[in-house]
Amino acid sequence: MRHAPARRGRDRGQAALEYLGFLPLLLLVALAAVQLGLIAYAAQQAGTAARAGARSASLAGDAQGDCARAVSGRLNARCGGPVFLGDEVQVTSTVDIPSVIPGIADFGQAHKTATMPVDHRSP
Repeated sequence: MRHAPARRGRDRGQAALEYLGFLPLLLLVALAAVQLGLIAYAAQQAGTAARAGARSASLAGDAQGDCARAVSGRLNARCGGPVFLGDEVQVTSTVDIPSVIPGIADFGQAHKTATMPVDHRSP
């Protein structure tokens, strides 16, 4: 019974080379996942800012200031309004979506609008 000659010397490092070839694709998928998370986070923060501004405006407070302060420190919100529509007040907030990729600064903006009933009670 004859055995095939050992070829271990020629196959050394093959797995490492295959991994190095696959590594850029893994990094691209990871960056895309993080970027999608940032997009969702910015949209959530825009909604929070709009609700805070609308609530403040419904109570005759500082809608612009409360809207801007409602987002986390890394993001900034620009708030539109308040717009009074009869017994309701509406505030719109805009948050820039940050990028995880250096050199690419524009991933757009997240816009959210919130409407609250106006509180007619006297202070």
